[in-house]
Amino acid sequence: MAMEAEPVLILREPDRGVPGVGRVIGYIKDAMLAGRLRPGDRLLPERDLAAALGVSRPVLREALRGLVQLGLVETRQGSGSVIRRPSPEMLRDVFTFTLAADAGAVEDVMEARVAIECQAIRLACTRAGPAELARVRAGLDGILATLDDAEAGGHADAAFHAALVAASASPTLIAMHDTLAELLLASHVARRRETIATERIRASLADAHRAVFAALMAREPDRADATLRAHFRIGDELRRERLAEVPRPAAG
Repeated sequence: MAMEAEPVLILREPDRGVPGVGRVIGYIKDAMLAGRLRPGDRLLPERDLAAALGVSRPVLREALRGLVQLGLVETRQGSGSVIRRPSPEMLRDVFTFTLAADAGAVEDVMEARVAIECQAIRLACTRAGPAELARVRAGLDGILATLDDAEAGGHADAAFHAALVAASASPTLIAMHDTLAELLLASHVARRRETIATERIRASLADAHRAVFAALMAREPDRADATLRAHFRIGDELRRERLAEVPRPAAG
C-alpha cells in the first residue's frame, strides 16, 4: 500500500498585505509555480495552514472551496486537502465563461488561434508520426464530406484544426488550443452557416484544407505556416464578401 504524502510545509512568508482569500490562493499558486507544491501533495492541516498564512479558518475554507471548484484542490476524508492536476475540461469551462461575457470574444479568439496553430503546424512538420497524420487526414475527410452541412461541417473543421495542433506534440500549445475549443467550435459553425450557400466558398474551403494537409505531409514548416496563414486570411475575406451580399432588412 502506497504511503500518504506528508503535508507540505510553508517555505515562504505569505504576503500579509493581500486580503485573506487572495492570500491563500496566492500562496498555493506561487508554491505550484515554484515547484514546492505538485499534484498529489497534501497541504498542512487546516488549523496549521490558517495560522501560517495569518487567516481565519472560515476564510481558509472559503478559499479552498473555490480551489476545489476549479479542480485544483481535492478534499479527502481523513487526509485533508490535496493538490490535484486540473482537468482540461475544467480549464476550458473557466476560460469560456471568462470570455463569454465579452461581445467580441469569439473574433478575438479566432485571431489568437492563428498564432497557436501556425506554430503548431511548424512543429507538426517535424514531430508528427503516422497516427497523428492519420488523425489530420481523417479531419480533412470529415470536412470534404460535410461541405453542405453547416453544423456537421463546423464540427469537422474544428476537429481538423484540433488534430493539427495535437500533431505538434506540444503539451502547452495543445492545452492552450483546448481551452479555446468551445469558442472555436461556435465560431466554426457560425461561419459555415454564413457561407454555406455560396458554392465558390465551399470549393475554396475544400481546396484550402487540402493544401494545408499537403504542406504538412511534405514536412515543410515554412510552406505549411504560409499555407495555413493564407487559409485563415482568405477565409476571412470570403466570409466578408458573403456577408456583404446578404440583403439587409428594409428600415421602418
